[in-house]
Amino acid sequence: MQGKYLITTDNWFYAPNGLKYRSVWGDVKILEDTLLGVKTNRNSSNWYAFVGSEEKGMVVAGCQIHYAVKCDKTPNTDNVKELIYDGGKSKEIERPSEIYIAE
Repeated sequence: MQGKYLITTDNWFYAPNGLKYRSVWGDVKILEDTLLGVKTNRNSSNWYAFVGSEEKGMVVAGCQIHYAVKCDKTPNTDNVKELIYDGGKSKEIERPSEIYIAE
């Protein structure tokens, strides 16, 4: 796995900027478990992906990666319009993107 990817995780995570996301985009480098100094067993991930640059990058456990899409261009991170339902009525809201740009 080399190059830029959009990685979607199984769960929300906190990025280095302190906000919660579901996806991260950037250059991906696969790390071995010995790099972090963690002894893994059959109940844990035994590989990790470093995504992004040294300043904004982050480590994702291999067991948390749900989707990985090769994506050379920066994905759209504009606010997202979404319908919510409350009391039988729908209402359109605008919310921030769920993609962390780690470059």
